[in-house]
Amino acid sequence: MADNGIQIRVRDLHKSFGGKTVLTGVDLDVHGGESLVIIGGSGSGKSVLLKHLIGLLEPDEGTVEVAGVRLDSLSHRELTRFRRRFGMSFQEGALFDSMTVGQNVAFPLRRQTDLGPEAIAERVTECLALVHLEAGVETKVPSELSGGMRRRVGFARALAVEPEILLFDEPTTGLDPITTAVIDEVIQEINHATAATSVTITHDMASAFRIADRIGMLYGGKIIALAPPREFRALEDPRVQQFLGGLTDEQMTRAAG
Repeated sequence: MADNGIQIRVRDLHKSFGGKTVLTGVDLDVHGGESLVIIGGSGSGKSVLLKHLIGLLEPDEGTVEVAGVRLDSLSHRELTRFRRRFGMSFQEGALFDSMTVGQNVAFPLRRQTDLGPEAIAERVTECLALVHLEAGVETKVPSELSGGMRRRVGFARALAVEPEILLFDEPTTGLDPITTAVIDEVIQEINHATAATSVTITHDMASAFRIADRIGMLYGGKIIALAPPREFRALEDPRVQQFLGGLTDEQMTRAAG
């Protein structure tokens, strides 16, 4: 992990929906170049936190600062431009069904850059290769792909404009263990091959141990624990240990390296 200082700073973040409190004062620093994984149970607010990082949601209280810029200081137009610093991979890939794989990956390049058709095609091929998808997949449509392949196309699209920050929303949900391991390997390779900071949210502890430089746990609307994988699994907090309960010592040792 290359530590380039604090790239994302979250302070006292609160968010409620219809009277239901989700976040109750999140404090979090994300260092430049690191792979941070946020874990937590279903409904713990992981996706809500992730959407605040990219400005898709506004806090009820608190602040989100990215690269020294407070998101609440930006106009709608400025925030739209600022989001170009991010690449986001949504749950299930969130691909456009009516577009081919190549068109899906090219979509942000056409909207956000002045690249010509040849340069876009070259970049699409580069991104698909980075996520281990072979030549020829560009002409397929999402319905012709497996779940794991759709996730990887989503990764390729997120990488297309060479963002500073990558956000992965539950990248392995619903996948079998073998495909999950492949997705984790791809995320690791992306983290090593790019200078981007990455934030991944998941409830899959085996994945978290494989891909994280640090792991944070969201519980009760706050980050209650934050540490590198080896230190995280040694924490005595009973809430952490209960969450780790589904992972055997052998799995944790193998995943954490």
